[in-house]
Parts: sequence; C-alpha cells; structure tokens
Amino acid sequence: MINNNLILTILNLLINLIDVLVVLLPILLSVAFMTIIERKQLAAHQRRVGPQVVGYYGILQPFSDALKLILKETVIPSQSNKVLFYLAPVSTLIFSLLGWAIIPFGQGLTLFDFSLGIFYTLALSSLGVYGILFAGWSANSKYAFLGSLRSTAAMISYELILSSAILIIILLSGSFNFSTIIESQQAVWYIIPLLPIFIFYFIAILAETSRTPFDLQEANRFGL
Repeated sequence: MINNNLILTILNLLINLIDVLVVLLPILLSVAFMTIIERKQLAAHQRRVGPQVVGYYGILQPFSDALKLILKETVIPSQSNKVLFYLAPVSTLIFSLLGWAIIPFGQGLTLFDFSLGIFYTLALSSLGVYGILFAGWSANSKYAFLGSLRSTAAMISYELILSSAILIIILLSGSFNFSTIIESQQAVWYIIPLLPIFIFYFIAILAETSRTPFDLQEANRFGL
C-alpha cells in the first residue's frame, strides 16, 4: 500500500513537472524569438542590419546568446554579499516565471485557476523589484546601490499606472479571476471602449520591462 502511494505521488509530480515544462518552454522560446524581432526592428530604425550571422537571417542568435551567457566568467565583487549577489537575479527570474502559472491559454488550459489571480500577479510583480534592489545592495558599492535605487523607484512608479489600468478592468468584470475576465469580454473586448487606457497601459508595459525608449534602468545596471 505504501509503495502504491509512493508511486502515485511520483507520477503526480512527474505530470505536474511536464505541465510546467509544456507551459514554460514555449514561453521562453517565444521570448527568445521576440528578442530577434525587436533587435531587427531597432536595427531598421537605426539603419543597421542587425543579427544576421548565426543561422538563416540570424534566427539562431538567441541560442548563441544563451550559450555565451552560460560560458561567460562569473565576476563577483570581492567585498560583496555573495549569497544575496547570487540570489538576486535568481529571485527575479523565478518571480517572472511564476506569473505564468495563472495565465489561461485556452478554456481549461491553465496551471492554476486562481480566483484572486490579479492580486497574485500584482504581488509577484512587486516582489520582482526586490531582486534589483538586492543586486545593488549586495555588490557593496555606492554606485551600484544608487543605480538599483533609481531603477527600483522607476519600476514602482510604472507599476502605479499598471495597477490603475487593471483596477478599471476589475470594476468592469467584477472579478479577480483571469478566466472570468476573459469570458466577460464575449460581447465586446475591453480594448475597444478603453482604447485610451490601453495606450497608457502599453506605454507602462514598455517602461516596466525596460524596453526602448524606457531603457534607462538597463544603463544604470550596467554602469553606463
């Protein structure tokens, strides 16, 4: 009986792991190739060619970048808090990936259909800020710490706009659940009557993720 329960537990863990991989791997691949699209678009704006060496038309550039990051030497400041210095980027990545657990990809296609999904998303986005703050503080450098404070303050200010836009959606749908919010748009998509709000939301997303032209945080992190 104990062996059967152990086997069932292991099978359930394997099934859950497969579910997570089925969700995460396409997301990571789509992000990688969206990076190629972004770099090509920025190159066109600046009258450059962009990535074109690795693979046909540079399509394998994300895999080359990933291999480069894996093989790069890890440089750790001698006076830094090494534990926090390692945990800071790991925590930010984990919080980013955990946010996809409640995103419905179709009817019944979600890892966790949480009734308070909006609160969950806002909480994770707020916790992700601490990774940047810890990274600057753990380096034991005033310049890195000031840069992380500036980046953190900017991200928090952008999250206020995001939260305000999301609050309007909550009031219209009357729910914090993502599936319920999607089903409430069967008559009309909220983007149509709330187009001005969507524009503000889209700009805040670009700023929150440090995309061009809101990439000042990236310059702060790399000391430029």
